[in-house]
Amino acid sequence: MTGRLGRTDLPAEQRHALRKAVRVEIFTIGYTVVTIALIALVVGSSQAMRTAWIEDMLSLLPQIAFLVALVFIRRRPGRTFPFGMHRAMGVGHLVAGVALLIVGGNLAVEAVVGFVRGEHPTIGTVNLFGHTIWLGWLMIGVMSLIVIGPLFYGPYKAKLAGPLHNKLLHADAAMAKADWQTTVASIVGVGGVGLGIWWLDSAAALFISLGILWDGWRNTVTAVGDLIDKRATTYDTKAVHPVIADVLGLVRGTRGVADAAVRVRDLGQVLHVEVFVVLRRRRADVAQLERLRERIVGLDWKMQDVVVIPVSSLPDEATARVDPT
Repeated sequence: MTGRLGRTDLPAEQRHALRKAVRVEIFTIGYTVVTIALIALVVGSSQAMRTAWIEDMLSLLPQIAFLVALVFIRRRPGRTFPFGMHRAMGVGHLVAGVALLIVGGNLAVEAVVGFVRGEHPTIGTVNLFGHTIWLGWLMIGVMSLIVIGPLFYGPYKAKLAGPLHNKLLHADAAMAKADWQTTVASIVGVGGVGLGIWWLDSAAALFISLGILWDGWRNTVTAVGDLIDKRATTYDTKAVHPVIADVLGLVRGTRGVADAAVRVRDLGQVLHVEVFVVLRRRRADVAQLERLRERIVGLDWKMQDVVVIPVSSLPDEATARVDPT
């Protein structure tokens, strides 16, 4: 079920990683649904708690987008979608990023307005097993409990994102690893109300909403860059994808090739590679070019589509050299 992406047969390591990714995303959805229900029981009038509650709901978006996109990117290329449907992963990434941006901005405005108006939240009491308890203690208890999950599955997802070259999974992992900040902020906000420092609740809500905004901005920029064919980068977007240098090295070391340049775009989890070669002889040997293409495909499992194009001069926009930095 998880052994193929489009027409690419995944190596054993990637098949294993993809199975783990599917399982951990399903687990995360279940865990998050439970935390949303728990927070709903104790949310009260605390703005920080309400913002944290909404943040938990939004955290479902990357997980759902990943699982839905996986259904489409497994489909083989056809006449209608000649490059396959790998962009579905990028579309899911973009939808999640834009949703985070919009909701995060709205929550940030609400937090600032609440602070400016001097709104004093009140946290009442509840009767539990015959005892009257301040609701704030239940809020703090729930938030302290639900922080445990992200501390484990956040780093776990980050480890899987690399072998799979999946930027959406990496973004989901980054959001999960930052969830403890949301939890701590909500606890501080509730504690502030209990101590009579009313503005801590608005400050905590603003801190959480700014975190949502940052996640939305980062994910949106990354997704848009890939969808409009920015030069391929590593899954964490920190560097140019090393496959570009690998392809250049292989092609330039091929007998009969005078010079070469490449264009590589990220289709989601796989790459589309265009290789431009200036041949030493005027006449191109089709069999030689085909052998070269096969060697390039063998460099990396992510080579979904590779075309080798003989040219008299290299296009200016193609990459002919990769800086060491």
